[in-house]
Amino acid sequence: MDIIKALNWRYATKKFDSEAVISDEKIDLLKTAFNLTASSYGLQPVKMLIVSDKSTLNALVPLSSNQKQVGQASHLCVFCVKTTIDEAYIRAFFDRIIATNNTPDDVLSPFRSSVISSFASKSDDDIFKWGAKQAYLAMGNMLTVCATQGIDACPMEGFDPEQYDRFFKLKEKGLRSVLVMPIGYRAEDDMFASMKKVRKPLTDSIIEIK
Repeated sequence: MDIIKALNWRYATKKFDSEAVISDEKIDLLKTAFNLTASSYGLQPVKMLIVSDKSTLNALVPLSSNQKQVGQASHLCVFCVKTTIDEAYIRAFFDRIIATNNTPDDVLSPFRSSVISSFASKSDDDIFKWGAKQAYLAMGNMLTVCATQGIDACPMEGFDPEQYDRFFKLKEKGLRSVLVMPIGYRAEDDMFASMKKVRKPLTDSIIEIK
């Protein structure tokens, strides 16, 4: 699908067809696209839970401001961020660079030391706020990829992160939830599907400096 056509086609889906299921092939594509999302330093502090069990999805509706899309969707993506970025995590990242690109360690050493020092000086709250920004990058990427695949999605901040964290035992995994995104296929009677996009003119949203 042409990218502009796809972006015009997508909207924050308000009602999903609860019988329509995304294929395993497309879920695998979304997983790979998520893993390719850009992140600060390349550290990938975001993990994505993918929930498809219907009883679990229905149980999450009350924890999601009673938004019915969560229960209707084929799958629910929960964007979570690591609560700790320590020296071991950073060193593992640089080890992957060496293994993947055969980069000499002495070339990477100054940058690695700088990143370790930077995160050592951050508070837990600083690290969470930094990670949350990366979660928004990941969701933005996933919204676009879903659109190109003809998959509907609804980005949501309207959920109770603390209850989600307890439900999925995220604290024990060193994670906190930040965003949720039901994905699937729109219901035929979702009135919002036929509405035209409302956007500012380009002249109001773009500043060109030549």
